[in-house]
Amino acid sequence: MEKTIKAELILENGVRFKGKAFGYIKETVGEVVFNTGMTGYEELLTDPSYAGQIVTMTYPLIGNYGINLDDMESDGPRLKGFVVREKCDYPNNWRCEMDIDGFLKQNKIMGIEGVDTRALTKILRDNGTMKGIITTRGKDLSDKQIELKFESLNNRNVIRECTIKEKYEIPGKGIHIAFVDMGAKRGLLRDFKARGCKLTVFPAFSTAEEILAVNPDAVFLSNGPGDPKDVPEIIETVKQIVGKKPILGVCMGNQLINLALGGDTKKMKFGHHGGNHPVRDLKTGRVYITSQNHEYVVCDLPEGVEAAFVNINDDTIEGIRHKTLPIFSVQFHPEASPGPLDSGFLFDRFLEVVERGGDNA
Repeated sequence: MEKTIKAELILENGVRFKGKAFGYIKETVGEVVFNTGMTGYEELLTDPSYAGQIVTMTYPLIGNYGINLDDMESDGPRLKGFVVREKCDYPNNWRCEMDIDGFLKQNKIMGIEGVDTRALTKILRDNGTMKGIITTRGKDLSDKQIELKFESLNNRNVIRECTIKEKYEIPGKGIHIAFVDMGAKRGLLRDFKARGCKLTVFPAFSTAEEILAVNPDAVFLSNGPGDPKDVPEIIETVKQIVGKKPILGVCMGNQLINLALGGDTKKMKFGHHGGNHPVRDLKTGRVYITSQNHEYVVCDLPEGVEAAFVNINDDTIEGIRHKTLPIFSVQFHPEASPGPLDSGFLFDRFLEVVERGGDNA
């Protein structure tokens, strides 16, 4: 039987939560966020958009169906830490290949269990996202050491860390998409492939010349971690593509499109993370339950751009479209992974925008 190792989660405001360490036992610093999903922890763990963050699960039992390699959304976890009320030590599922403790060990991710995650979530909801440390030596850390650790956290390069290194192609006989990977989930690629699209997948910092050189039918900007304003190079690339090709986007892609067109983005108080976020389609009035994972949101829409979706809970803009150019993007994840699958139809709407090549309203 493994020895229990005591650990603490120390928040930037000085609040401490005691628990037990699991996974890879090494002190870690990250931005603490909470996810409200009841299932899909494996897809969550392997979502590159969590790079630089310590993720708290509001659902109390995590790991009950184990881990299998088929459900991974990337090559491996990029998050800094994982906080749960209780981890399951004896998962039960016919597809299970390992337990969550082993998975985090294998990928060198620090976890802490036994935390009052309801109390932690209330603090984050009331005070906003803040930095945190998961450590096994909380009593031995001075206030100055803790302060220096918080100051050491730098998430400015997370897109560069998560993007692919080299361009590659996925064959298809349909619409040719230049897919800019900023830490993309595999679900996005699967949904385009399922619709017969040919994909040329580019690293995030590819130039407009490199992207346009393959003569795609459209350019797609994927999800990714961090602050969109930290990547002015990508914003400039998008500016150079505007008017030359249809542009589509999801999550980070949505934010970059708005910035490139002259709009703005802002950091949210505690972000949207989970699979139960309601958004309204302003064109039809219909409400969809969506999967989301973002800390930033578009605001101050530029001239010629209108909101396409809004969040029912807080009225934030969840999608935009250009009134005359073939540009359309959403903040949520139509590929789900994990679910729900309500908004998967948006891939068809994306492709309709490309086929029309003009007014996408």
